[in-house]
Amino acid sequence: MNNDNQSFITEFIILGFPDVRGYKATALFMFILMAYILTLMINAMVMVLVSIKSQLHSPMYFFLQQLSFVESSFLTVIVPKMLQVVWLEGATISVGGCLTQFYMYGAMACTECYILTVMAYDRYLAICNPLQYHTIMNTRFQRLLVIYSWILSFLLPQITLQFLCQLHFCGPNVIDHFFCDLVPFVELTCTYKAELQLEILVVSFPILAIPFMLVIISYICVFRTIFGISSTTGWKKTFSTCSSHLIVVIMYFGTLNAIYMVPANGYTLPVHKSMAFLYIVVTPLFNPVIYCLRNQEMRAVLVKLFGKK
Repeated sequence: MNNDNQSFITEFIILGFPDVRGYKATALFMFILMAYILTLMINAMVMVLVSIKSQLHSPMYFFLQQLSFVESSFLTVIVPKMLQVVWLEGATISVGGCLTQFYMYGAMACTECYILTVMAYDRYLAICNPLQYHTIMNTRFQRLLVIYSWILSFLLPQITLQFLCQLHFCGPNVIDHFFCDLVPFVELTCTYKAELQLEILVVSFPILAIPFMLVIISYICVFRTIFGISSTTGWKKTFSTCSSHLIVVIMYFGTLNAIYMVPANGYTLPVHKSMAFLYIVVTPLFNPVIYCLRNQEMRAVLVKLFGKK
């Protein structure tokens, strides 16, 4: 970090939810804490089941296991500090801590985008090219897809991080959000705002726009194949294998694109903060539940595990 930056501002104040006070803040704190614990428990269960149950040893569940790990890491980057902000009704964070939180948040969000894209490609191969599916989607290829997803996810946010480290912060030092999100962080700088906003849009393309377009292309091919199936039973069975993933993709990419691919004017409006709350706290809670409830093999494992018919 540039020494000049630290001579102006050394820490930020995160407001959190200034309109939520008293018992409402306590209720919000308990909701976030319970959602966080429950999400970690469900994701841990998914990761363990995929590891120990032989019927779940397939590429689709391997990628689901990776998604569960990424979402748990994603939450852990944001929620502990968020809980402090809500409980204390505002909290401070150093400039270096804010940059670190933003970078890790960006890396985890980027990884989730790529894992969801890989899962869409997996469904494309399984439905549109079933005869060569196991030949192409072998163990080595699965691992390479995941490794490259992680590598790209930690490299791309560094472009924005390097730019942020050159900024000057001369006041105010109040972030009207519940974590160090990019747009409210940038609004506090005295310099390079126009250049940084352009850079945000450019970097968003390989992180959000391109993966989302690849997912759309994959599902266009998938739907063309599904609609070509004459049997109603076969149509329903084939669609059920990708419907849960499609729901998660719509929820995740929809909110992210609305926040980062749309012009940032008015980002402090409650609707923007609510959208961030949705994809950080609520969506990760529903994602593993959607996969477990809508997936026949996962449901069968859970029924056998808990002994319920």
